[in-house]
Amino acid sequence: MMRKGIGVINCGSSSIKFSLFSYGDGTDLQLLFKGQVDGIGMAPRFVAKTPEGTLLDQREWPDHQDVDRRTLLDFLIRWVSNHAENVNIQAAGHRVVHGGDAFSQPVRIDQAIVEQLETLIPLAPLHQPHNLAPIRTIAKLNPQLLQVACFDTAFHATNPPVARNFALPRALTAAGVHRYGFHGLSYEYIARRLPEIDPKSARGRVIVAHLGNGASMCALHHGRSIASTMGFTAVDGLPMGTRTGSLDPGVVLYLLRQREMDLDAVERLLYNESGLLGISQISNDMRVLIESDDMRAKEAIDFFVYRIRREVGALAAALEGLDALVFTAGIGEHAAPIRAAVCQSLQWLGVHLDPEANHKDGPRINAPHSDVAVWVVPTNEELMIATHTRDLMK
Repeated sequence: MMRKGIGVINCGSSSIKFSLFSYGDGTDLQLLFKGQVDGIGMAPRFVAKTPEGTLLDQREWPDHQDVDRRTLLDFLIRWVSNHAENVNIQAAGHRVVHGGDAFSQPVRIDQAIVEQLETLIPLAPLHQPHNLAPIRTIAKLNPQLLQVACFDTAFHATNPPVARNFALPRALTAAGVHRYGFHGLSYEYIARRLPEIDPKSARGRVIVAHLGNGASMCALHHGRSIASTMGFTAVDGLPMGTRTGSLDPGVVLYLLRQREMDLDAVERLLYNESGLLGISQISNDMRVLIESDDMRAKEAIDFFVYRIRREVGALAAALEGLDALVFTAGIGEHAAPIRAAVCQSLQWLGVHLDPEANHKDGPRINAPHSDVAVWVVPTNEELMIATHTRDLMK
């Protein structure tokens, strides 16, 4: 029996993640397969797996000079089409990092929408161009296919003005220079998932820590975002794999005037050469840093944990209390030493860890006497995108 399908594409600076979901009338979305192309620009490698993790296919391009991003996108889209057995793909859903003020909900994509999203590239230079690339590619290969854009900024549209605005002249605020927040698809998934696993906390005050190569935190009150650590761009807030996180803007002025760096060099520094990589001079990968005996790796980890602790305090103040702390994304879901260090530093807030549960990656990792529930909840941005896409199809 032929089932309907939704393809999901999450295109980043060095990787393209994809998945295919199927569904029937009145049935839930079912993941058929998922995978990614990573190492773009170096030695691209394609991997596809079943939901259980069984390898379906893999391919490598050792000589990256013979393959560009468009070639990889073409290969990926054709591979998905050829392997969608008994599935009629109805739509493609895309993660788009920045929706600006115009987009607080998922939208059907047309040329006018693409042109609007292109104007936001300066606000997310690492992500927005790559998010838009597969949209254009699919439009050329299959112009009739419905495409939907789902925005990482949309979930934070519920932030009150006092949390969104900078202390800038009103004309700049009105022009869109304010805090947007990111990783919204991840936070939205957690906000929908939490009532199933901890209804009491979900009705209260929750801080979600999305800790990965890109890292941020979000304060949820009754499941709605009221504050986020990221701001006008995705370089703000916590230190990340290669991004600075919060930085005195005077540093940028110093780099421009005193060090005579040009704008491109400053952009590379802020986005590509800083964060865990910049501090450690070893790697942007937390797994590598945890295993390293180099003091610089320890200093990078200590700084990461310290900044998380600082931001938890700020978000707890915004919430006027804390009922639950949720770890998610790559580091949050898999780096037990980081979770342990964070929780140990938050004992003053009533956070107490169960070391054995934490070692097993949860899902609940707080000690019985903890005043704050602590959870490890795997995020699922792709399912969130597929859900929004199906809703728009209705």
